[in-house]
Amino acid sequence: MLHMSKNLRILAAQLNPVVGDIAGNVVLARRAVLEAKSRGADLVVLSEHFILGYPAEDLVLKPSAVDLSMAAIHALARETATGPAVLIGAPWREDGVLYNSALFLEGGEIRARHDKRELPNYGVFDEKRHYTPGTGPAVVVDFKGARIGLAICEDIWFERVPRAAKAAGADLLLVPNASPWRRAIQTERASAFDKWADLGLPYLFVNQMGGQDELVFDGASFATNSTHGQRCGLVGQFETGYALVEFDPSTKQVTGLGQGCAADLDGWAAEYRAAMQGLGDYVRKNRFPGVVLGMSGGIDSALTAAIAADALGPDKVWCVMLPSKYTSTDSLEDAKACAEALGCKYDTIPIHPGVEALGGMLAPAFAGRKADITEENIQSRLRAVTLMALSNKFGHMVVTTGNKSEMAVGYATLYGDMCGGYNALKDFYKTEVFELTAWRNANVPPGSLVPKLKVVPERIITKPPSAELRDNQKDEDSLPPYPVLDDILRGLVDLEEDVDAILARGHDAATVRRIEHLVYLAEYKRRQAPPGVKVGGKNFGRDRRYPITNRFRDD
Repeated sequence: MLHMSKNLRILAAQLNPVVGDIAGNVVLARRAVLEAKSRGADLVVLSEHFILGYPAEDLVLKPSAVDLSMAAIHALARETATGPAVLIGAPWREDGVLYNSALFLEGGEIRARHDKRELPNYGVFDEKRHYTPGTGPAVVVDFKGARIGLAICEDIWFERVPRAAKAAGADLLLVPNASPWRRAIQTERASAFDKWADLGLPYLFVNQMGGQDELVFDGASFATNSTHGQRCGLVGQFETGYALVEFDPSTKQVTGLGQGCAADLDGWAAEYRAAMQGLGDYVRKNRFPGVVLGMSGGIDSALTAAIAADALGPDKVWCVMLPSKYTSTDSLEDAKACAEALGCKYDTIPIHPGVEALGGMLAPAFAGRKADITEENIQSRLRAVTLMALSNKFGHMVVTTGNKSEMAVGYATLYGDMCGGYNALKDFYKTEVFELTAWRNANVPPGSLVPKLKVVPERIITKPPSAELRDNQKDEDSLPPYPVLDDILRGLVDLEEDVDAILARGHDAATVRRIEHLVYLAEYKRRQAPPGVKVGGKNFGRDRRYPITNRFRDD
């Protein structure tokens, strides 16, 4: 009589751990175990570095953080005596050496450990600063009739670890991940993982979800029997949850793929959802009761307010108009209309009395001097003082609203409109802000707490951008048109192009060299700017680390 192998039932747990909250992350792991038991799963798989959260940065250099993480893993291991088994990520110290590890817990003990072999040390990653790469033979675990190979995130971006697992007899690869989202992430993953698709090695990709400072993790966990192109999304993107996957040891295939697979978001839908996740989790994980922002009647503050309301709920977003004598009637009307469309609290606090008071204070020192950018910056800084006073009094975090174009060339006031705890638009160029706003007006993003269209008044989108710090001011008085500026900036910042390559696209030489100079000159401002959601391939912050004192110019 032919014996039919029982399928191995694996619960993929796509969750949102908090960096440093070991006790809280243990609670999440235990809930996943209970979920696995209720579904009759044999094994639950959690994401990379789950117990301490990722990226923990230099927190892993604190011995007690690692000690407590390891103690938590030992406690979880003891709880697996009656099943199910658990695969979970954690920092691990062995003989004084620190690893980024995946621990296979079964039968009341730590049965196997895989130490991450490929340590990313580019872009936002700095793992070689913290960990030692794993060595030795591939880790393959015999479990419930299946031979399970282990890998961690970056391990499968290269061929060495998957090929070693296959050579060691693995017929299924389990891969805990903490793989941050960015615009091109799915294309990048497909290109990397397909390099070893010829192995025909089924694998389960379980990724972290949630925001951690500048980084956003999209989840998008999946299972596949061979290649990334045939993958089946399990829980969904930018969602937490569980999915049961069955592996048939007799056929060495994941069963049921292609049925009810979760689709990924793309384009502006993905980018808007990432901005929501980054801002929302920053506020929630840092336990702010809500946010407050200066509502100027311009497009940047309108879009920021929309993202915040969508992510947190309009009851947690406080929009404050801070008019000066230069604020137009259109701006007053537009700011109020946008706040009302979103359902947010709205107040007006004029800054003119403060401007007059400071003008009087400084009059003796400024005697004989003409008004210039100094007076403009005073207005911006008075707005920041007002918003910070509201924040101090009521506890709301100030959200700043500058876009990547402004951050690149320093078209922002330090300790003024740059003041705040977080910036949802930090990695969006101005032209992208316009497109993202148009998308939001025509769509309700997944997970939105404001299920309405047209939340930004049309006049905010169509009127010429202005800081309104002097009479008849327009952004293009000081900057090239934004389509021109943004193309130059993408070359200088995102692509690290030489000036000659940018000039070859038809740009004016004097303009390109002026913009290059402004980008280098504004580095000191960016160092003092708040964090913001990483969206593209190179954000200001973790991705791009230029010196402040810097005389290099591409002459």
